[in-house]
Amino acid sequence: MPGAWTQPRRAPQTVLPAIAGTAVVALALPVFLLSDWPLRGWALGAVLWLGSLGFGLLLHRLHTRTGNLAAAGVAAFGMMFRAIAVMVVVFAAAASDAWVGVAAALVYGLAYTAELGLSLVAYYTGPVAGRTAE
Repeated sequence: MPGAWTQPRRAPQTVLPAIAGTAVVALALPVFLLSDWPLRGWALGAVLWLGSLGFGLLLHRLHTRTGNLAAAGVAAFGMMFRAIAVMVVVFAAAASDAWVGVAAALVYGLAYTAELGLSLVAYYTGPVAGRTAE
């Protein structure tokens, strides 16, 4: 099993991690309602999450349709832009109302963490690149 962390693998499916992140956003709503936290913060976090998912889907389709190096560069730049755009919106919200910004960052951050965690598990438990799935 030496080199299990360094072997290239196929890109995992993104549907299940995206569903998990969306479920985290949905499960955060009752917590916000029961805790009397700002619903505008939850709504902003949910909109940022859904917008980020939509933009990620667009980038994924762009990269898989063309399959060339330029599309990979555009996808990489788009992924960085997506993170920066979310950060700018959260900072702007926090500047106007600190608790709304913190709530939005919390909702988005938890959803992103769930998606990233499942994506990493799927990647490292998936088949090595060049081999068929067993």
